[in-house]
Amino acid sequence: MERAAVFDVDGTLVDTNHLHVVTWWEAFRQAGHDVPMHAVHRAVGLGSSDLIAHLLGEDRDRGQDDALSAAHKALYGQYFDRLPALPGAGELLRRLHHDGWTVVLATSASGSELGALRRAIDADDAIADTASSDDVQRGKPAPEPVEHALELAGVPASRAVFVGDTVWDMRAGAKAGVRCVGVLCGGIPRADLEEAGAEAVYADPADLLARLDTSPFA
Repeated sequence: MERAAVFDVDGTLVDTNHLHVVTWWEAFRQAGHDVPMHAVHRAVGLGSSDLIAHLLGEDRDRGQDDALSAAHKALYGQYFDRLPALPGAGELLRRLHHDGWTVVLATSASGSELGALRRAIDADDAIADTASSDDVQRGKPAPEPVEHALELAGVPASRAVFVGDTVWDMRAGAKAGVRCVGVLCGGIPRADLEEAGAEAVYADPADLLARLDTSPFA
C-alpha cells in the first residue's frame, strides 16, 4: 500500500522562521503596531490572515490586513535567492522517496515564495506534490492542508506521517488523524510540540534521518 510522508516547509525543511519574525515585525512597525518579536515567533506557521488576527485581535482595523500582508511579502521576498535549507532536508526527502513513501509538502506558502523554498530544499525529484495555501479555504491549525495533502497522495490518514515545527502543525495533523512528528529547528520547545500532538520530536531533518529506523517512519 502507498504511504504518505507529509512535510511542513518553513522551519521544518528550510530555516526561515526567524526571517518571518523579523519581516512580520517590520511590517507591523511600518503600520504603527508595536508587536513583540516573541509573540510573532509563536504565531509563525499560521497563514497571513490568521497570523494578523492572532496578533492584532478580531477588533482590529481589518482594512489594514491586505497592506500588512503585502508589506511582509515584499520584505521577506528580499531573501528568496538565499533561503537556507535545514541540515539533512533534501537527503531526508530523497531517503523517504527511495523507501517508497509519497512525499507531499503542506505549506501556507505559494507562488514565488513556494518556488524559492523548493529551490532551497533542492529535492524536487523526491517531492510528488504540494498542498499550498491556494488549495484550501482554511490553513493550519485547521486540518485542511494535511487532508488535502493526503488526497494528493491518495492515502488514508492511517498510512501517513506529518512532520512540522509548530504547535499549529501538530494540531492540524492531529485533527487530520495522522501520526505527527515534531522538529525543534523552528524554535518551538519540545514540550509544546508534544502537548499539541507530536508523537516524537527530533532536532532537525538530519536528526530524523539519522534515527529514521526507530522513528514513526519505521
